[in-house]
Amino acid sequence: MGDHDLFVKKGYDGLYTLNDFLLGIWFLIGSVFFYFEHLKDWGVTLFVLGSLQMLIRPTIRLFHRFQLKKHYEKEYEKQQ
Repeated sequence: MGDHDLFVKKGYDGLYTLNDFLLGIWFLIGSVFFYFEHLKDWGVTLFVLGSLQMLIRPTIRLFHRFQLKKHYEKEYEKQQ
């Protein structure tokens, strides 16, 4: 794929990194909240949010692969 991979992958790498960063924040804050009884409900909420966000990771990867496939199909059709 070479240079084409960098072109198509650039935006998705940003989304993937942002998702991972936010995921880490939710779990870190949620873990700290468990030290305080009055914040445990918020901690659980952040854990659920982080768990849902973990589903976003493969979704980004799948969307990227579909876009990549579409891109290369168009390139192939142009060459025909």
